[in-house]
Amino acid sequence: MLKVGLTGGIGAGKSEVSRLLVERGAVLIDADRIAREVVAPGTPGLAAVVDAFGEDVLAPDGGLDRPKLGSIVFADPEKLAVLNAIVHPLVGARSRELENAASEDAVVVHDVPLLAENGLASLYDVVIVVDARPETQLDRLVRLRGMAEEDARARMAAQAPRDKRLEIADIVIDNDVPLEELQRRVRDVWADLVHRTRRPQE
Repeated sequence: MLKVGLTGGIGAGKSEVSRLLVERGAVLIDADRIAREVVAPGTPGLAAVVDAFGEDVLAPDGGLDRPKLGSIVFADPEKLAVLNAIVHPLVGARSRELENAASEDAVVVHDVPLLAENGLASLYDVVIVVDARPETQLDRLVRLRGMAEEDARARMAAQAPRDKRLEIADIVIDNDVPLEELQRRVRDVWADLVHRTRRPQE
């Protein structure tokens, strides 16, 4: 099994890269998706979030109002740390369960937005960073996701600086390119990952 950590700044295109890797045969463990699962209605995770931030962060249907919670925590590093202390251990436990269920020869890609921030690089055999210029990230967040520019800048500022992410990279995928070129680059990276899984037997 090859354990791959995939990360990148918000708006850099990490989700597209993970989708392309899955098309090639990777087993994807998506930390964002798991983070939503562990705070679903009725979970101990959601109860802990409400206990920390109050019932105002609940939507009318009883689920988590993610935009409301995001507007609170991304403007306040201390509150973000409180949220992370609740969610990250739950995400870590579920991720390990999924990894243990994968086959021995799998390329397991952990899509982890906060890999650099939380010092997790040592957990993986290979770290891939999807990189884009800050102005590209901002444009994608505002134009494609419909974020207000102020909110987009706050989300970007809450993440690790670009150079800190690049420092931990074994492989960098530059995504300031058209989709067709990105597909070619991911194809090359996949070939490299498959080769790495075979090295011990060579």
